[in-house]
Amino acid sequence: MSTENHTEGVHRADRTQDAWAVMERIYRAETAYIAAGGLGKADYGEVAAYLDPEVVLYQAPGLPFTGTGSWRGPDGLEQFLATFSRTWTSMEFLEQEHWGDEDSVVVRSRVRFRARATGQAVDTEIMQLVRVRNGRMLECRPFYWDPAAIAAATSPP
Repeated sequence: MSTENHTEGVHRADRTQDAWAVMERIYRAETAYIAAGGLGKADYGEVAAYLDPEVVLYQAPGLPFTGTGSWRGPDGLEQFLATFSRTWTSMEFLEQEHWGDEDSVVVRSRVRFRARATGQAVDTEIMQLVRVRNGRMLECRPFYWDPAAIAAATSPP
C-alpha cells in the first residue's frame, strides 16, 4: 500500500477510480444529502452511484445513529443516512488526510456536526478504514474520537 497524504488545496493526480477519489465524491454527496434534510427530501442517487452492491458500513455501538451496528447494501446505507440526517442538520469537513492506494484508504477527518435535537455544534475527528472495488465503496469502518461529545450534543436537555 502506498502512503499518500493529501489535504485541501494540495494538487492531486487525476485518478478517478482510486479509493480516495471515490471517498471525495461520497463525502460531497453525503454532505449535500444531510443539508437537504435526508430521506424524502434529498436525492440519494448521488451517494448510491459510488456504492458497491455488496457495500457494508459498520458502526460502533453507543452512537445515536448506530442502529444494528452494520448497514448492508445501498438500501441499508440509505437507511443509515436517513438515521444520520435525523441526528444532524449539517456536516462540515474542516480538514482531511488520507493514506492508501486504489483499493483501500484510511481517512482522518476533522468534522463539525450540528445536532438536530439541540442545535449544538460538535467538532470531532473520525478515522475511517475504507475498501473500494471497481470504483465503488465496498466497506467502511469509522472510528469516532469523542463518542461522549456526540452523545451529549444529540441528547436534548
